[in-house]
Amino acid sequence: MALAMAEGTFIVSSESDSSGEHTGSEEGEGAPLAIDGLSAAQREVLERCLHTLTHAKNDSHTLAALLLITRLCPAGQLDTATLRRIFEAVGLSLPARLLVTAVRGSDASGLPPEELLSLGTALLAALSTDPDMAAHPQLLTTIPLLLGLLADGPKWSPQKQAQHQARQGMEPDQPSQAEDEQSSQSTNTTKEPVQDTAGFKAPSQDATSPTGSEEGTAENGAPTSHSTVKLDEALATDCYQVLNTVCALPRGPDQLLARGAVPALCRALGQKQTLSHEKGLPLLGALLSGKTKERAWSKHPAELLSLLARVSQDFCQATGLTQLDMCALVPQFLPSPGGTPKDTDLTPTMVSLWAALRPMLQAKLTPGQIGPVLVLSACLLDLCGWEPVGPPKFCCLLVNRACVEVRMGLEEPPDTELSPQLQQTLTACYRVMEAAMEQACSSQGVAQQSDAQPQTAITGLSLQQSRQVLRVLEEAFSAVIYHLQQVDPSRYGDPFIFATFRSLCAWLAEETSCLKEEVTALLPFLMGYARSHLQGESHDQGLSNWMSEMSVGDCSQGGAWTGKDAVRYLLPALCHLSAEDAPRKVLLTLDTPGLLVTFLTQGWGDLRGKGGAALARDPSMETACSALLNFTVTEPERVRKDPCFRSLESLLSEALPVLLHKPRLLVLAANLCTLGLMIGRLKPAPKAPVEASQRRFFSAALRFLRGALDSSSGPGPVRVSPAWEEWWEEAGELWRLGLQALGGCVKAQPWIITLVREEGWLNHTLAMLGSCSTLPDPHTQGALEEALCAVALQCPFCRQDISVLLKSSAKGALGSMDSLMKSLTTN
Repeated sequence: MALAMAEGTFIVSSESDSSGEHTGSEEGEGAPLAIDGLSAAQREVLERCLHTLTHAKNDSHTLAALLLITRLCPAGQLDTATLRRIFEAVGLSLPARLLVTAVRGSDASGLPPEELLSLGTALLAALSTDPDMAAHPQLLTTIPLLLGLLADGPKWSPQKQAQHQARQGMEPDQPSQAEDEQSSQSTNTTKEPVQDTAGFKAPSQDATSPTGSEEGTAENGAPTSHSTVKLDEALATDCYQVLNTVCALPRGPDQLLARGAVPALCRALGQKQTLSHEKGLPLLGALLSGKTKERAWSKHPAELLSLLARVSQDFCQATGLTQLDMCALVPQFLPSPGGTPKDTDLTPTMVSLWAALRPMLQAKLTPGQIGPVLVLSACLLDLCGWEPVGPPKFCCLLVNRACVEVRMGLEEPPDTELSPQLQQTLTACYRVMEAAMEQACSSQGVAQQSDAQPQTAITGLSLQQSRQVLRVLEEAFSAVIYHLQQVDPSRYGDPFIFATFRSLCAWLAEETSCLKEEVTALLPFLMGYARSHLQGESHDQGLSNWMSEMSVGDCSQGGAWTGKDAVRYLLPALCHLSAEDAPRKVLLTLDTPGLLVTFLTQGWGDLRGKGGAALARDPSMETACSALLNFTVTEPERVRKDPCFRSLESLLSEALPVLLHKPRLLVLAANLCTLGLMIGRLKPAPKAPVEASQRRFFSAALRFLRGALDSSSGPGPVRVSPAWEEWWEEAGELWRLGLQALGGCVKAQPWIITLVREEGWLNHTLAMLGSCSTLPDPHTQGALEEALCAVALQCPFCRQDISVLLKSSAKGALGSMDSLMKSLTTN
């Protein structure tokens, strides 16, 4: 009867305390007293209790001391040192035992199960106020118990439930808690146990209450046959206090996810358990808003889809300010873009959400009200695109509102500090603008190729509407450029600047004909910003956390945001700008080739670091090669003199031989091969022996080039080899350009002829041409012919081999190469 003894001790202690000095109501309004405000006598009592707690020999002594401390000072007012002493004396095994005993319905304690639950959860809630205690393994082991209580209530046997209900029936004959509180206030000599979520408190006389069923009551309100017990608010509050404290720890969300928090909390909401909506829903939102979102959706898709449907229904049924307030809630429960469970159609949910959003976006809202609406709109666009948004006219309205907010927010004086709320709104507007520019630019592009009025497949924008969208986008990005012009290098680590930079880069990737002068003038900032991030001058963790808080989940490489993403977003714009004379001259003054080579070097290091893992394509490395190719073609003198191109050649000689055995990286290999050959044609013949790195690169390049066409195709047309077939649309043009560059390399560096014969490229090519009737297309034939002509002009032995084959296969693909035959006769 240890617990019964403790309860008796508690009653005696309380009465004893009421007869002595007590300041519980002297604070005015009955406010709890801080530990520093205790009288000398109370401090002495507290110390005796702590001494008893430290030297307790059994549970009765422990509980007696604990319950007296709760009367003396609430846990929320105890200092860390005192809480630590209590924790070290009590540990977490006692509250865990109380919970287990209560849930099992054991009679050994001598106390009703509901009182055990109340005391156990109160102890856990109080001890969890210290982060170190909250992270303790013993406390974490109680999480499944707490989740089970919140979701299903204590699953007592029918006999225990009957006993509980009988005790409930006797309560009217006993003094109620309200009567006790009234008596306490009237006498001004006693103090009720603290009822806040952080404090210890005496066991509630009504920790649980009967309810209809595990699923709640039936539709007619009558209880179903299987009755259960629902927690009262005080006990549920304590449970949520512990869970919220754990969730706030650095690894807290992972701990909760691993212990089944998501399905348990979803079940609590579905069964309308105590405080499930008030406290369970926000806790779920916290779990689904951070880094655990994708894992939660992958582990519990059915539960989260049901939850999303419920939240969306509540949002659509809400009205007025309630609905506006819910705009900030809904994004937490949306899956990440690309993370939607398979075989799931979210379209009906998205359509209903957009139907509820349309009147809001058409209404006159304050800046504080429009922000959450635009954030939710951006999240829905990220998830399902434009198709469920609504008619084209509304799509244009949405884009226009986003652009207006950007102009108003960014066209402020340079020293104006943007609030976090405005930053979140503008970041959402950027995503709406990015989604819009893709549709408007594609519509504009189709219009230039057709006399008909085009319509995009998703939004149905007419040509006139697409032009209107492009016009408002241009005005908004003019404001973006203005804002970035004011940014000092000291703010390069600001995540909002990153989001603004990212948005402008997306615009430049699609549209470079507008604002040319403004963009060219901004290039020093763009390059300086990208370089600072690439060199590790940014705070990657802070950036990743901020992007997550802003609901931006579109990291270019998946996973956490890093500084390299700044360069990745700028690369498409560099491709466009390096092809134009005026911007290219500015880019050269900013050492853009050096930045691109550094990016490629780091990217290759990351690929090599993955070892035997399945290597995924990195389109940004391919785009960097394209930009470098533009410089190589248009600035040959820079290529010959700039040391960064020498570093690039070393990188290519290391990477290409490795990539020959990585079929999924064939497009990257094609880029590196072509880039190296284009550089090689600009180099003079070496006076000293050829470097091993150069020989290694050209050997790999020749092996790579000969693998594109299938020499075993037979007498019919040549086919693209199976390894290249999947990537031919992207790699084919690079292959043809590489062949043309190979011809230039043979002319500039005659030593390569030896490799052409040794590596079997010539024999392979001649055998293929001799056995086939035609090549895949005229461009392929022209590229092969140009390379063969260069080889024939430089090497008598090669010329003889070609002549012999021509005599025996004059009617094949080789016989149709007029330029090659002329070069043979000329020599």
